[in-house]
Amino acid sequence: MLSKFAKILTRNPKIVITIAVLLLIPSLMGALATKVNYDILSYLPQDLDSTKGEKVLEDVFHDAATSMLIIDNMPEKDVVNLKEKIKLVENVNDVLWVDDIADISVPKQMLPKMVQDAFYNENSTLMVVTYDGATSSEETLRAIGDIKQLLNKQCFLSGFSAIIKDTKDLSDQEIPIYVSLAVIMSLAAMTLCLESWVLPIVFILSIGFAVAYNFGTNIFLGQISYITKAIAAILQLGVTMDYSIFLINRYDEEKSKFEDRRDAMAQAIKSTFVSLSGSSLTTVAGFFALCFMRLALGKDIGIVMMKGVILGVLVTVTVLPSLILQFDKPIHKYMHRNLIPDFSNGTNFLVKHRWNFVCLGLLLIIPAAYSQAHTQVYYNLDRSLPKDLDSIVATDKLKKQFNMASTHFIICDDKLPSYKLENMTDEIKDLDGIESVLAYNDIIGPAVPDAFIPQNVKDVCKKGGRQLIMVNSQYKAAEDKENEQIDKIIGISKKYDNTSQVTGEGPLTKDLIEIADIDFKVTNYISILCILLIVGIVFKSFTVPVFLVSIIELAIFINMGIPYFTGTIIPFISPTVIGCVQLGATVDYSILMTTRFQEELKAGRSRLEAIKIASNTSFKSIITSSLVFFCATFGVSLVSKIEIISSICSMLARGAIISALVIILILPSVLYVTEGIIAKTSYCWKTIKKNKKAA
Repeated sequence: MLSKFAKILTRNPKIVITIAVLLLIPSLMGALATKVNYDILSYLPQDLDSTKGEKVLEDVFHDAATSMLIIDNMPEKDVVNLKEKIKLVENVNDVLWVDDIADISVPKQMLPKMVQDAFYNENSTLMVVTYDGATSSEETLRAIGDIKQLLNKQCFLSGFSAIIKDTKDLSDQEIPIYVSLAVIMSLAAMTLCLESWVLPIVFILSIGFAVAYNFGTNIFLGQISYITKAIAAILQLGVTMDYSIFLINRYDEEKSKFEDRRDAMAQAIKSTFVSLSGSSLTTVAGFFALCFMRLALGKDIGIVMMKGVILGVLVTVTVLPSLILQFDKPIHKYMHRNLIPDFSNGTNFLVKHRWNFVCLGLLLIIPAAYSQAHTQVYYNLDRSLPKDLDSIVATDKLKKQFNMASTHFIICDDKLPSYKLENMTDEIKDLDGIESVLAYNDIIGPAVPDAFIPQNVKDVCKKGGRQLIMVNSQYKAAEDKENEQIDKIIGISKKYDNTSQVTGEGPLTKDLIEIADIDFKVTNYISILCILLIVGIVFKSFTVPVFLVSIIELAIFINMGIPYFTGTIIPFISPTVIGCVQLGATVDYSILMTTRFQEELKAGRSRLEAIKIASNTSFKSIITSSLVFFCATFGVSLVSKIEIISSICSMLARGAIISALVIILILPSVLYVTEGIIAKTSYCWKTIKKNKKAA
């Protein structure tokens, strides 16, 4: 069946290319129609109190998306005019300022102390803007963009939605730049490693088709995260380039056996498909592990990348052969000498000093494991953004002028007796780091009859059987002090109303910290177990997968331990992604060398001869693959101002090189030394001819 399919493909390369090009049209339409989510906190499990509270804020109070607008040195009548203009902006639900409580002719000194502190600070005033949509909805982000058009240099718009808007704008600006840079640097790497000037361009075209199909089929997911959008194309380029190299190498090998190059390509497709199917499983397993994260961001990245790897294999055995056949003459006409040096002398050195390199690997495990376990991570999402972003500047200003770094929302029963509500708020006010607590009675004052209170003011605090309390904290989200503060607020609110919910950026981030810590462990265990199983089946061995995975885990530990020694604090998502992706993507290097080692042993060669051949023949492929992976991701790390993206790409780039070096330097010695153990714990490990002995 496969042979027949391959023959049909190779006889009709122009038709295949035409179909491939036509498929780009629906792919483009699908990619454009796929929504992008810029709110990482929205990927938290929906069964948490914080996410349930966020849902109430959104559906009942329309306060899930809230901005704080700081206005400096502006006459109050102009503030009122600005407020009215903002209220007219589409998708703005309401704007709360002191004129909702009292006429601006009333001296602010006569306002309740709580109101004064909340809305005024020296020559600045604070306005609260709420939106109809969710925190990161298109409607909310569009409204924020429209509001910014109304503001001048005296105005500073802060809040999580404003941060998300700036993240979106920055990400959209950067993606075309670093995708282009990744392509250029990958072309340079392939030109260096391959002997053809034309072949790298053909490879990029082929992978471009796979990337386009992957992004087009994201429409079936409804939406993807901005992180997935930013790194998916880069990762797909880096992890699937191997497949193209495998095909061209096999094609060049088969050409000497067939008169018709189309028959040679058909045989190459048949042989490559089987090997690629097995090879790609480890990469798929790495991304599959991400799907087990409770933080749905992992599932988002995992599904898109699993799909990308599968599509990469399919394009490699369909579109790429057609491209190679069409450009066969220029590919092999415009050649240059091999720029990768011969490694045979290096292999001799490694084998000669095999015990030294085995001991080196063992000695590196302890400091590498310790350092990676003690690498610090951060969870406050604004930290990953440039400090000169408008929303970050406004957030810092909010902290400085109003002593507000974050805002918590307590949602409780509106039938809670006034004395209980007052006792609750008093207890919360007494907590360390609390700047202010705004409840219904605080805003209105106890002496004001309910009948005299404007409905829009009532709706701010009471609606749908629930009432809202706003707690302004001096602490920033993700800080230990803030997390302790949130625990105490939850305890107090539950004491007075066990149905209460505490939400906002701080509580959501606190849940993110707890979930991410578990996710890191779970995904790593799953990725290791899956790949152990796959490698074990491939080699029919109990020990080969242990040795190969251990080698890559050493490389991962070294990679993730480097920030510990440099004093770098990395984003929380980086370790989880690196642990799964580096293992899944680079274990192929180990499999490549081990497979060749086994082949040579089965051919009857001595252990020494086999490891030398395996190492020498694998060296070029490992260097080429790792260098392309490095170039595809390193460029992003240089240009991206969003640290979550730059950190992931930087560590992936470094991880590719570290994995390649560890495999080249240590794996040959490990295989040589442990071959006897492997033979005893594997099924049909080797076939030795008579008069041949293992070294």
